[in-house]
Amino acid sequence: MRLRHLYLNIYVTVLLVLMVFALVAMLIVRHHTAAQHGQIERAVIHERMSAWVELLEHSLPPAEAPSEDQAQALLTWAQRLRMGIALDDAAGHRLATSALYAQRQNVMSNDDVGPSSRFVLSDGRVLWVLRGGGLRPLNGGAGEHGGRARHLPPPEERASVVLGGLALLFLAIAAGSYPVVRRLTRRLEALQKGVEAFGAGHLGQRVSVDGRDEIAALAQSFNLAASRIEELVRANQSLLANASHEFRSPLARLKMALAMLPTTPEHRRPALQAEIDRDIDELNSLVEEVLLASRLEARTALSVERVDLLGLAAEECARVDAELVVGATQAAAPELDGDERLLRRALRNLLENARRYGGDEVSLHLETSATALRLAICDRGPGVPEAERERIFESFYRLPGHAEGAGGVGLGLSLVRQIAQRHKGSVCCEAREGGGSCFVLTLPLHPVTGSEPVRHNG
Repeated sequence: MRLRHLYLNIYVTVLLVLMVFALVAMLIVRHHTAAQHGQIERAVIHERMSAWVELLEHSLPPAEAPSEDQAQALLTWAQRLRMGIALDDAAGHRLATSALYAQRQNVMSNDDVGPSSRFVLSDGRVLWVLRGGGLRPLNGGAGEHGGRARHLPPPEERASVVLGGLALLFLAIAAGSYPVVRRLTRRLEALQKGVEAFGAGHLGQRVSVDGRDEIAALAQSFNLAASRIEELVRANQSLLANASHEFRSPLARLKMALAMLPTTPEHRRPALQAEIDRDIDELNSLVEEVLLASRLEARTALSVERVDLLGLAAEECARVDAELVVGATQAAAPELDGDERLLRRALRNLLENARRYGGDEVSLHLETSATALRLAICDRGPGVPEAERERIFESFYRLPGHAEGAGGVGLGLSLVRQIAQRHKGSVCCEAREGGGSCFVLTLPLHPVTGSEPVRHNG
């Protein structure tokens, strides 16, 4: 039987287990009670028989007496006591049999396991007593077994008492377990509703985390996953909206340049062609940066390898004609585990920004400590106001007064921060003494966790 609700499945399972337990316990108790009652009853009967046998042994004539006298005395006592008895001599010959014993002779067996009991008298004679043949206790049955048998209820009555107790226990556990099971599954239902609401598009949907068990851990994991998905979706929406806006400018310039090309004088066409090439390069660079930003937002696995930061920095400095300054205490070439393409892109973006906005004096200062590597890209430009030093790392953000003609679309520094964070590092903007700015990229020297190699364009 499969029920629709989980709490009903759990609850019915608990009840079925309790029911099986109650039935098995009842059968065991009933069997034990019946066996115990039978043992006590046999002990009582044997005790009563022993008492009557002792009485008869002292009342019967001795073994040397004539057989007729012994038989007559036995029959007299059998009639007086209304018992089924028989007497054999020491040689096993039957001396006398009472009428009640004779009536049941066809079903009697002269051994201890039959319906009659065998008692050997002190003189060697054997007395057979029919079991249950109207025996009454001597002296009112004040013996131990007689009193216990008189007050011990029958097995059926005791089994009914046990069954009633088990039924009450079953009802108590059933009533007490329902709220517990229902509370447990109610939290699962709340988690289900939260997942359904999140799947319907309510990205801000979260579920409450109650308790410290597995369900609470599951709810917490859902909230963390929902927050990350919401962050990714919002970032992709913002990236798409800003990228769409940035695409319009070079496309508009290209459209205008192409419209002017047929009517442009021959001596101006090379300049117009160069402007078209620049716009195409800008579009290509924008597409690459948007793709890279989306991959970083999606937390694509890094292609981890040993990277020579000194050689990488020297190549990028030579590319933009920047000065490379290595710390005086540098003992060996600094190396770390990371994605070489992403680290190269981060240094290139910082150096190109410094060359674009910082004038001719651009330098890269490389220093290594016991735990981290510090790269400071410094320039002598106008600097960045303190209030803007954090916002410049946002996607598509430009400082006031920086026109599109200066180049760039506001994604470069955002990519640098994402690359630094993917390598467990950081980047910040500081004021340079004497004027200008320094963009400080700090990377830890411990290995960065990665999985499958991933190719990145750029």
